Amino acid sequence: MYDIRFPNLGLTLSNIKDGITIFGFEIKFYGIIIALGFLIAYLVVTKEAKRTGQNPEIYLDFVLCLIIPAIVGARLYYVLFEWDEYIQKGKGIGQTILDIINIRNGGLAIYGGVIAGVITAIIFCRKKNISFRVLADTCVMGLLIGQIMGRWGNFFNREAFGEYTDSLFAMCIPTDYFVEKGTLTGLVNAGVITETMANNVVVYDTMNWISVHPTFLYESLWNLCLLIFIIVYRKHKKFDGELGLLYLWGYGLGRVWIEGLRSDSLIIPGLNMKVSQLLAALCVLGASVVIVWMRLKSSKSAVEEKE
Repeated sequence: MYDIRFPNLGLTLSNIKDGITIFGFEIKFYGIIIALGFLIAYLVVTKEAKRTGQNPEIYLDFVLCLIIPAIVGARLYYVLFEWDEYIQKGKGIGQTILDIINIRNGGLAIYGGVIAGVITAIIFCRKKNISFRVLADTCVMGLLIGQIMGRWGNFFNREAFGEYTDSLFAMCIPTDYFVEKGTLTGLVNAGVITETMANNVVVYDTMNWISVHPTFLYESLWNLCLLIFIIVYRKHKKFDGELGLLYLWGYGLGRVWIEGLRSDSLIIPGLNMKVSQLLAALCVLGASVVIVWMRLKSSKSAVEEKE
């Protein structure tokens, strides 16, 4: 029940657990991956700071300031749009608080972390009297690396997947996995495991498996392509802040598409609208406007200097 299959690729990944146990204490791969993501992102950011003639120690200070707000922001964003999951009749205040702060089984929303990160960066730049635009351009590659790695935490948790599919990249997860975790009924009631999935289960080794879009993989690969583009383009940027805006545009564009495939999206109460899809679309629109405006402004300044 711990296997994950990609049948149309002829690939079976055996005994994929969601964590390890050391001296009786369970450590989730989700948390390990997030920690490694922060570390590798920091190394990349400091290298970029050196390349652009900045003091890399500033970015150590920033990362240390960022870690807690980013995690808190990612969690609050998730809890806000899954409020009914945590506020339940008959459950005590203490247990509710414990459930809200328990992130060991997932429940972190990337956009919440990004929003908290931007707020933290603005405050940090004002305190240190440095350019927010330059900091954004320097950090954007590290941010993408963190997101690329973070999506693989979703893989180990069997979450952030999409609707039923039998396409080339279809991923199959045994329903017994969710039964053992005690989440099957909840996922069905929440619509994460949809009626279409249930009506199209496949059978391997006498077990029922759901066949879904591996949207965690789609987003990880999309972000990898975006990262490569930014690495290639960064020496040709036209203005400070452009790389940060290209991140908002590129990530938002991919998220609009990928979020449309997911079955576990956070929904705006009363509107039946996927909040991350809406936010992604607004990021694409906003970044497009600012990039065009700043490029026109840069071109105009260049012409005036020549005159």
